[in-house]
Amino acid sequence: MTSTSVEPCTFALFGALGDLALRKLFPSLYQLDRAGLLPAETRLLALARESGEESRHLATIAEHLRRHVPGAELEEGVLQRFLARLDYLSMDFLQAEAYAALADRVGEAQRLIAYFATPAALYEPICAGLAEVGLAERTRVVLEKPIGHDLASSRKVNDAVARHFPEDRTYRIDHYLGKETVQNLIALRFANSLFETQWNQNHISHVEITVAEQVGIEGRWGYFDKAGQLRDMIQNHLLQLLCLIAMDPPSDLSADSIRDEKVKVLKALAPIDAAQLSQQVVRGQYVAGNIQGKAVPGYLEEDNANPRSDTETFVALRTEVRNWRWAGVPFYLRTGKRMPEKLSQIVIHFKAPPHYIFAAEQRPLIGNKLIIRLQPNESIALQVMTKEQGLDKG
Repeated sequence: MTSTSVEPCTFALFGALGDLALRKLFPSLYQLDRAGLLPAETRLLALARESGEESRHLATIAEHLRRHVPGAELEEGVLQRFLARLDYLSMDFLQAEAYAALADRVGEAQRLIAYFATPAALYEPICAGLAEVGLAERTRVVLEKPIGHDLASSRKVNDAVARHFPEDRTYRIDHYLGKETVQNLIALRFANSLFETQWNQNHISHVEITVAEQVGIEGRWGYFDKAGQLRDMIQNHLLQLLCLIAMDPPSDLSADSIRDEKVKVLKALAPIDAAQLSQQVVRGQYVAGNIQGKAVPGYLEEDNANPRSDTETFVALRTEVRNWRWAGVPFYLRTGKRMPEKLSQIVIHFKAPPHYIFAAEQRPLIGNKLIIRLQPNESIALQVMTKEQGLDKG
């Protein structure tokens, strides 16, 4: 087990029986425990509206851990240790009196991390409830996307959180940024002069960012039909990747410096003209078909579906970053559900050489490609042109 200097805390997970918590968050917390990154005194508190026996809800969490943690990484001893530090508390997040029970569970000694795996509409009452019982001063809050439905609602949510928690104790999470290859993008770009000196409109013809999912909406019709793929994926995950590819070097690796460079990219994004919408954006929905030999329903055939919904499950768009580095370089973003394969990757297309010196009958040269694979198998590959083998190949 790896030693750690992380201070113990109570980690309170709001929305603990939701899809996000059961499929992603609890398995991630388990992996931290397995890696020795959770101090022995750290407690986990699962919070949800569902009433009933605590043991039943803890069994549900254990069942999903066994389902979603890869088999080779599921160690029974670690699992039992993890479950031993986990408690469940039923509470209505809209009822102020429920937070007194939470304060009793947390106690006086430890810091609190409050992770909001709930709809953004609940962020304000949760923050107010934590403040009302005196927990805000020692709490850090983590906000899951989407934070609001549009610009106005996003500002409203952020303002509500800021009334109780300063910016240095507020964390807006994008789990794509936790992927090893994504974190390596800054090192790839700014630690290798081979790439950084070529990383501009003089040498790059275009950039593709693709996030393809094989899964459908996974029973989340109530959430997804209000959001759609544009809000669910483009405005967070794919734009974050675009920023890491397009941003200028930060002055240092602090969160503020990296954020400042990302903001410059976002401000330089070309707005999509309504008159050109059909030429720049494509939207679609998945229909019934087969994925890996298994029949799957179409979007409008999912449980609880509205057959008249026009919410997109696929979106592709073309945009540009209007600055000196990227002038004239198109960025193509695409993402969809029920795609033939699960694939997340960034492809940097470099321009072909300016002068062609080879035989005319040979196929034209194509530009080099830098292929950054994020999932399912993380990798970085550079595609280059070489001579075909053989004495007769000139």
